[in-house]
Amino acid sequence: MRLFNIVQSWGKVLAGQIPMLSIEITRECPLHCPGCYAYGDSHLGEGGPNLRSVSDLRGEKLVEGILRLVDEHQPLQLSLVGGEPMMRHRELQTLLPELSRRNIFTMIVTSGVIPIPADWTAMPRITVAVSVDGNPEDHDVRRKPATYERILRNIAGAKVNVHWTVVRNNVEQPGYMDRYLEFWNNRPEVNRIWVSVYTPQVNEETPERLTPENRKQLAAYFTASAHRYEKLSMHKGLMEAFMAPPAGPSDCIFSKLSVNYTADLRSRVEPCVFGGTPNCAECGCSMTMGMHWLGDVRVAGPLRARHLIEGSVAIGRVVNRTVRKREGLRWEPSASRSDSADLVQIQ
Repeated sequence: MRLFNIVQSWGKVLAGQIPMLSIEITRECPLHCPGCYAYGDSHLGEGGPNLRSVSDLRGEKLVEGILRLVDEHQPLQLSLVGGEPMMRHRELQTLLPELSRRNIFTMIVTSGVIPIPADWTAMPRITVAVSVDGNPEDHDVRRKPATYERILRNIAGAKVNVHWTVVRNNVEQPGYMDRYLEFWNNRPEVNRIWVSVYTPQVNEETPERLTPENRKQLAAYFTASAHRYEKLSMHKGLMEAFMAPPAGPSDCIFSKLSVNYTADLRSRVEPCVFGGTPNCAECGCSMTMGMHWLGDVRVAGPLRARHLIEGSVAIGRVVNRTVRKREGLRWEPSASRSDSADLVQIQ
């Protein structure tokens, strides 16, 4: 994030707006990945519907609905997620040029299961992030039909970022992480490699969850090895933030400065993109790490960036109540809604 973007974000918050918006643009996904937070039973709140049962939109209604949220929140950064957002590639073909024209930094997060048009990644301020979770022997099992072979075919001619969510066995196998990073660092289609760590829900016990020792091993690895891979977006400060994450949503800068909608374009995903009750003590979200690290940057003497952000959020709340005649930046409760339409499957 450049200084100009930080200043822009600060101005948005002071005006009672949020700088970051995330939208689950479809409930549909041909994958059935173990540990996927989006399809967790509590993603939309305890007792709420599963994402697969939420009513979603298509065609002009989807395009208009997304632009309505963009007009309402006026974000600097927009993430289009799912489900699998490429299931709505026709709508994206209409949306992306308009979002680029509006100078909104837009990221599409995809499994790579559907071909990515090269002209999308040539548009200003448009980024496509492809999720590749481990080396082929693990990824192809977890994320079939979005296999390595299919991803490489579907990103040919495009320029993408690769996003890796690290799980326990990735850390425990000697040489595993080097093998992954060497492969993607040498791919001509890849601009950057982003790394997150699997974030469990409270009381979750799954094979994906890292142990405390795994987290120490991972932090030590990236602190010592990140400089060897030029495309890897990682540095010591991020690992320090990873080892001491925010205590909860009220302490999380990313949670405070972002708002998230599910596929009906009305219901909120709270308290952050993970939904449900994430175990913040074991957070591995790359955005959370980045914002947490940024918050600890000293501005002047003992004054840190997070102090300015917290003060700005308080001012933004006042602006919303007195000028905009509405409540705070993103804390309104919302109910989930459901529908029973069939889902599309890709073989």
